[in-house]
Amino acid sequence: MSETTFFEGTRVYLSGPMDFVPKRDVERATGWRARIKELMQSYGATVYDPWDKPDIRGLHEYGQEDIKMHHQRQNWSFADTEEGAVARAKVASYFWETQHIDLRMVDVSDFVIAYCPTNIYSVGTAHEIILARSQHKPVLIVSPPIRLPALENLRRKVSGNAELEGALDELVGQVPIRENPTGTPSLWYMPLVHSEYFFDGFGFSDPQFWEHFPSWGQDSELNRRETEVVVQRPLVPYLEKLARGEEVPRRWDHLGQKFVTDDDWLIMEDTHASREDGGLGRGK
Repeated sequence: MSETTFFEGTRVYLSGPMDFVPKRDVERATGWRARIKELMQSYGATVYDPWDKPDIRGLHEYGQEDIKMHHQRQNWSFADTEEGAVARAKVASYFWETQHIDLRMVDVSDFVIAYCPTNIYSVGTAHEIILARSQHKPVLIVSPPIRLPALENLRRKVSGNAELEGALDELVGQVPIRENPTGTPSLWYMPLVHSEYFFDGFGFSDPQFWEHFPSWGQDSELNRRETEVVVQRPLVPYLEKLARGEEVPRRWDHLGQKFVTDDDWLIMEDTHASREDGGLGRGK
């Protein structure tokens, strides 16, 4: 979208739930990562997407998360026997490749974009965010409002039937079915990530981007979800302002009560020498 952008030559990792999303095949093909990848590549960034891992030199399909890998979890066992130990070790070893490459992608990225809905369980996302922050890398978190109209519709349908009402209440008590209408993020993330890097939506439903990205205008669950609420801080317009140089990364200094430039954004400029001699610094 921009000829020369703030993100030119940067590397970004896309973190977020994968194991417990409703439909893995849909999420992989048309989910939020596919759209953010399209956007960030238009800015000249290299995008690391765990759904589409880079090829590893000498290690064909290393850590790729295919259907076969997802089914491996069914082989897990808690049996306190030698067979159980073998089963546990086999599954853990099988998933090691995925963990290894995903964390390495965080290592080599300049910053992370993370999708963190509070109703989806995801240990890997938290691990990746904590790793990035331990390396003083910026993390931009989208924590959307969680509303469950299907639950309310079901409550209306069972209203008056004591047995069904009790069964529904029992289900809600057993499963983490919790609305979060404000999108308030996990309390643990709040001190970990700079407060100005939280967003309550992506902004995919904004028509101003559809000319450049026509697929964003198509009817989708992503768009419907964001048109049902008022998104106050969408991520995509923020990224666009950074890309065009209309805004610089900044954070709120709570002690000084003012905005300050965020020096976590250490995007290294290529020097004249590095461009001409491959980065060895020898010049002519």
